[in-house]
Amino acid sequence: MSTIVLSAGGTGGHLFPAQALAGELVKRGRTIVVMTDTRFANYATHFPGARIETVPSSPFNTIAAPFKILAGAFLALRKLKRIRPDAVIGFGGYPSVPVMLAANFAHLNTGIIEQNAVVGRANRLVMDKVKLVAAAFPIARFAPKDKSKIVLTGNPLRPEVEALWGAPYDAPMFGGPLNLLVFGGSQGARALSEIVPAAITRLPRDLKVRLRIVQQCRAEDVDKVREIYDNAEINAQLAPFFSDLPHRMAESHLVIARSGAGTVAELMAIGRPAILVPLPGALDDNQTPNADILANAGAGWRVRQSDLTPDALAAMLVEIFSGPAALAHKAAAAHSLATPHAAARLADAVEQLAERKAA
Repeated sequence: MSTIVLSAGGTGGHLFPAQALAGELVKRGRTIVVMTDTRFANYATHFPGARIETVPSSPFNTIAAPFKILAGAFLALRKLKRIRPDAVIGFGGYPSVPVMLAANFAHLNTGIIEQNAVVGRANRLVMDKVKLVAAAFPIARFAPKDKSKIVLTGNPLRPEVEALWGAPYDAPMFGGPLNLLVFGGSQGARALSEIVPAAITRLPRDLKVRLRIVQQCRAEDVDKVREIYDNAEINAQLAPFFSDLPHRMAESHLVIARSGAGTVAELMAIGRPAILVPLPGALDDNQTPNADILANAGAGWRVRQSDLTPDALAAMLVEIFSGPAALAHKAAAAHSLATPHAAARLADAVEQLAERKAA
């Protein structure tokens, strides 16, 4: 039984695709070892049967980063020599850097998956050394020198999303409820918690009474946002975290969100129109090309945060909800962009990489 090491950052954006690949490889009889940082504790239950190895690392923008990454690489090298994997796959994020550096130094079969249209900095450090670059979307910037190693697999989806693949879109009926889902992740929720409620209060009363809002807010913002919605008599459910977010997405008529790779892939898989607001200050502006994939296909709207004033968003929502048929077309356009069986495609590529050792 061959062993595959997966190395991913400690956030859901990196670990959910790793979870999907791990599940597919386990079904094929592979042994999985996950190497990541201590933040992985929040996601450990998503990898049943996998062995977990923690390796120290550091964000790139700290003074101690070179020393911590070097220490992590030495520890990862010791662990990899003991594990003797057939392949090591990196999913990006700074915790993957020591592992991928060590794996390349040990001349192991290595590959990375890039979930964004712009290759992230962690993956850029190693992409010209690895033998496989699996891409969720066509790479818009910072492609490896050897483009023949790129395989377009799509973004592997967690099982909860796969179960909702192409969920039927029930366009809003005249006078019926309007289901709006708003979320922004840990970095993006604050701005949306300020802009969206202010925009909602500016809507005509006939739209306000129809709205059913589900919104993710930071814990420190929940009370303030709830007060705004309550004063405006808006039906809203607020929480810092929704464990069933894919289900909420499937129930929505419209989504307002950041445009991280995972969010965009899930919108495509389920098939929902969205107003996407790329995170300002994101490294290399990697969220804008993700949003443009949907916007250019007529599956949603990409709006810079600096342009998303409450008045502008209120005007957008009035126009959007006045055309239910157009919303349904955008939902279909979003799903048409999805890559089916992405986890299986990636597993095929990883197994081919792993077989090079046997050959």
